[in-house]
Amino acid sequence: MNWIVEPWPWYVAGPLIALTMFLLLYIGKQFGMSSNLRTACAAVGGGRVADFFRFDWRAQRWNLIVVVGAVIGGFLASAYLSTNTVEINPELTQKLETQYNIKSAGEAYLPPELFGNEVLTKPFNLAILLIGGLFVGFGARYAGGCTSGHAISGLSNLQVPSLIAVIGFFIGGLVMIHFVYPILF
Repeated sequence: MNWIVEPWPWYVAGPLIALTMFLLLYIGKQFGMSSNLRTACAAVGGGRVADFFRFDWRAQRWNLIVVVGAVIGGFLASAYLSTNTVEINPELTQKLETQYNIKSAGEAYLPPELFGNEVLTKPFNLAILLIGGLFVGFGARYAGGCTSGHAISGLSNLQVPSLIAVIGFFIGGLVMIHFVYPILF
């Protein structure tokens, strides 16, 4: 079981991702998670509300299967294949504790200081989640795809707009964690 539970080395995981992308390209499909939301909205009748959702969602059914597989796989991995501990650099653990008051660093994938029930029921945190979700959703549509779509599919297709988007994602993440996050929290 160790080969399933332990992280795979880059020289195994990388070629598996490349093989998956080659197979998707070969059959004319592209990978990305944000397009699944559009497909789901179209499937439940979003086309009656907005033209954006008026398309043949049945041709994109496989996207919905990807989401179901990701949810089931995530649950199985979390419930049966995880020790729920994370190896973190001791310097980072110290920084998380002193600067961000996260005392459970390394003990859980989702620290209760950020994801616990009492944290998620505070109005300020709910507002941040809703506003952040709207920004992420708008940004994914505006950029023509999400991080996984651009970073995996777009870059494997050698698309320059995807390279620009991925660089923008990294810059945005750095700005958020170093400048905006300390102000908000």
